Amino acid sequence: MSKISAAITAVGGYVPDYVLTNKMLEDMVDTNDEWITTRTGIKERRILKEEGQGTSYLAIKAAQNLIDKSGINPKDIELVIVATATPDMKAASTSAYTATKIGATNAFSFDLEAACSSFLYGMSVAARYIESGKYKKVLLIGADKNSSMINYEDRATCIIFGDGGGAVLFEPNEEDLGLQDEFLRSDGSGREFLQATYGGSSYPSTPEAIKDHKHQVFQDGKTVFKNAVFNMADVAVKILDRNNLTTKDVSWLVAHQANKRIIDATANRIELEEEKVMMNIEKYGNTTSATLPLLLNDYESQLKKGDNLIFAAFGGGFTWGSIYLKWAYNS
Repeated sequence: MSKISAAITAVGGYVPDYVLTNKMLEDMVDTNDEWITTRTGIKERRILKEEGQGTSYLAIKAAQNLIDKSGINPKDIELVIVATATPDMKAASTSAYTATKIGATNAFSFDLEAACSSFLYGMSVAARYIESGKYKKVLLIGADKNSSMINYEDRATCIIFGDGGGAVLFEPNEEDLGLQDEFLRSDGSGREFLQATYGGSSYPSTPEAIKDHKHQVFQDGKTVFKNAVFNMADVAVKILDRNNLTTKDVSWLVAHQANKRIIDATANRIELEEEKVMMNIEKYGNTTSATLPLLLNDYESQLKKGDNLIFAAFGGGFTWGSIYLKWAYNS
C-alpha cells in the first residue's frame, strides 16, 4: 500500500472591496507613499467595512470561492480549521460558525492561533489528519480582520496591516505529492515585542485601557524585523538542506507577506531568483493568517503539478517555521 501524503487540491481567496491606499494614510498619520513603499513594499491594503462583520465573513467568502471553483460538495468536508489571530469573539468558535454557514454540516471544526504563523501551523495540523487515513477532506482557512485591532493613529502599525481570507483543501495523495517536510519553532520570550495586550485573560479590557489603545496592536518594529529576517531565512535554509534541495529544485518561495525586505532577505539567503518569489504585499499588505493562502490563490494559474514550494512565515509569540510541499495539480 502506498504511503498517504496530504496534498492541496483546491484553493480560494477573498479580500474586501474597500481599498486603503498610502495616499489616504498620508491624511491620517505622519507618513508618505514613498516612505511606506520603500520600507515595506506596500502600496495599498483592503479593509472590511461592512457593519457587524468579522473574521468569519472573510473566512466564509474565501471558503465559498474555493467551493465554487472546485465544485466540491460542502457536506463532504470532514474538518474545518480556521487559522486566525482575530476570532469573531473571545468565546464561541469562529470555525464552527464558518463551517455551518458554508454548508459543511458533517464537519467538526476548531480555531488555531499562532499570530502570523497560524496558517503555516495549520498546514501541519491538517496534514496529520489526512495522513492518519481517517479523514479525506480537510478545509484549512486563514483569515484575519486586522483592522479590528489596529490603531489608525499609530503609523508604526496602521501602514502594515490589511484584511483578507484564503482557503485550501487538503486531500490524500498516493503519488508522493503534497506536504513533504516541516520545521516549526516558537520562542515565548518574544511576545513582549508584538502584541495586542488588553482583552485577554491576563489583561481584561478596561475603559482606561481602551482609551489608551492598549487593546490594539503594539510592536517594537526593529526587534520584530531583525528576528523575522533571521528566522525566516534560517528555517528556509534548514528545510532545503534537510531535503537535499538546491535552489534549482525550488519552483516557488511562498513567504509570509509582512515586509518586502524580509521576503527579499529570505529569497537572497537561499539564492533564489526574483521570478520564483510569490509576492502580493503591494496589493494587500500584511493579512496575517491569510497571506500564504492568498498567495496560492493569486498564483494558482502558474502552479504546475510536481512544483516544489517552500513556505516560510514568522509571527508574534514569536512563532516561525518552514514547510516543503509538492504541488498536486495543474489548474
